[in-house]
Amino acid sequence: MEHVVIPAIDVERFRSGDAAQRRQLASEVDRACRDIGFLVIRGHGVDEDVLERAQQAARAFFDLPSERKRTYAPQDKRFRGYYGIGNTALAYSRDEDTPPDLFERFTIGPFDTPDDAYHRRFRDTFFPDNIWPAEPADFRLALQAYYRSMESLAAELMGIFAVALDLPEDYFAASIDRHISAMSANFYPAQPDAPASGQLRAGAHTDYGSLTIVAPTQAPGCLQVFRDGQWFDVQPEPGCFVVNIGDLMAQWTNDRWVSTLHRVANPPRQEAHRERMSLIFFHQPNADAVVECLPSCQGPDRPALYQPVTSGEHLLMKKSKTVRKAG
Repeated sequence: MEHVVIPAIDVERFRSGDAAQRRQLASEVDRACRDIGFLVIRGHGVDEDVLERAQQAARAFFDLPSERKRTYAPQDKRFRGYYGIGNTALAYSRDEDTPPDLFERFTIGPFDTPDDAYHRRFRDTFFPDNIWPAEPADFRLALQAYYRSMESLAAELMGIFAVALDLPEDYFAASIDRHISAMSANFYPAQPDAPASGQLRAGAHTDYGSLTIVAPTQAPGCLQVFRDGQWFDVQPEPGCFVVNIGDLMAQWTNDRWVSTLHRVANPPRQEAHRERMSLIFFHQPNADAVVECLPSCQGPDRPALYQPVTSGEHLLMKKSKTVRKAG
């Protein structure tokens, strides 16, 4: 499998650079989002220990016996907790009928939310209680710390996005200050038996929200992006994150930026014994944030292509297609 060159951008340059350097970095981001909708980021400022503790805690959870993991499956449609193999088919979000994906997932959402009118209004749909396993002992603290670091990084990236789109740096701030982002640990187990026809570790899909931040591990059966009619591997250097924009950002930009089809491939059969894990932060604007064509992305010769939609409405529509009954 060939590799595609995903632009690598050091976001530290945006923090410490002068106006011209910040503008240059934003232009590089704009180019990457127009061209492929993916970028690799260095200089992200996420503490290595926070990342490592989250990875270790997640892996320890997935190493538990299946019957113990299943006790942390949701009993409703709140999209929290443990989902085993057979519960998810991401290609369903594109109305494609495929076998279920070959990964396990544990998902958390916002926590320690205030008791105000907004959070009460969306409590059942977007702010339900998380499901926290009793084991491993440090699981909750490790994943909460990593979620907070992703929350901060995503807000910084949204500021860079605003500058890249010729908008004030704080343009998106009011749309993400009460966000409904989810974070998942995805575990892709070994495949002693060959997958069914059309079955993948994660089926072809686009992401739903504003942006996604992925911390992958180095193992075969990796993330692939679809470009020019071909699938290409994405294997960033250690210590970097992969960032891609989602459907809502594509709509916000009137398709100036692309939400690119991607998947997680199966490992070659000779390496089917190799496992893989990724931590994935799905940044999603406030539930009631109205996503409509940005002023810098429309004009007399470029009318708005999409009807306005709230972030919450769009997310529920997409999620309802992809998840089978948990258990």
